[in-house]
Amino acid sequence: MDLNLTGKTALVIASSQGLGFAIAERLVKEGTNVMISGRDDEKLRKKAHELEAIGMGKVAFQKTDITKTEDIKRLVTNTIDRFGSLHLLVNNAGGPPAGSFEDLTDDDWQNAFELNLLSYVRVIREALPFLKQQGGKILNIASSSIKEPIPGLILSNTFRTGIVGLSKTLASELAEYNILINTIAPGRIATDRVKHLDQFAAEKQGVEVETVELAMKAAIPLKRYGTPEEFANVAAFLLSDANTYMTGSSFLVDGGMIKAI
Repeated sequence: MDLNLTGKTALVIASSQGLGFAIAERLVKEGTNVMISGRDDEKLRKKAHELEAIGMGKVAFQKTDITKTEDIKRLVTNTIDRFGSLHLLVNNAGGPPAGSFEDLTDDDWQNAFELNLLSYVRVIREALPFLKQQGGKILNIASSSIKEPIPGLILSNTFRTGIVGLSKTLASELAEYNILINTIAPGRIATDRVKHLDQFAAEKQGVEVETVELAMKAAIPLKRYGTPEEFANVAAFLLSDANTYMTGSSFLVDGGMIKAI
């Protein structure tokens, strides 16, 4: 299937590792020009070189703290300056701290709000004038918690569902500009974030991390964690010209783990 992504420009937030990097890599392989971003300048430089070695789409990078409005404005402006256009936006952010309701302070809630919801609002706001020029795609990365709350992750459970509400509302508001916006939600994908969560669960239960992993995999119909590449394949489809009539929807990439309809 020709995804028709060659020559398009994508801005992928929080893309120096994990799911963000996997999506950036998949897009570059399709010939997309990609701006990657993150907080670690040296890591971004290294990952940009890895992507450039693929030899398909062009790659740029910029150190960005997505909780800072000025950083976001600079990132979008520099994407346009570097590539001349913007067709695809992938919103992403690291997960907030684990913890139960009584463990968390006002600062924890405020920080999670700014990182995991308000940053998406701000990035979309800055990118929108350029997406309106020719239409485009917005893909918001959330979590399987949009369908089933995850114990011990009340911050994620709260703000990830906010992303769904944002996406659903904007689907109607942006349709006249031929902008499609969807939410993609990972289940247990083999990333550093999932390793951290497994370790947190193991420590809380007083067991080895391998015990937690085995139990998690047993609850997944496919009996394994997904790979970042599998997740990125779905993301690339949703961002591509193969998707012309799906907007305002949420898509789970979870191996069948979530039982909710």
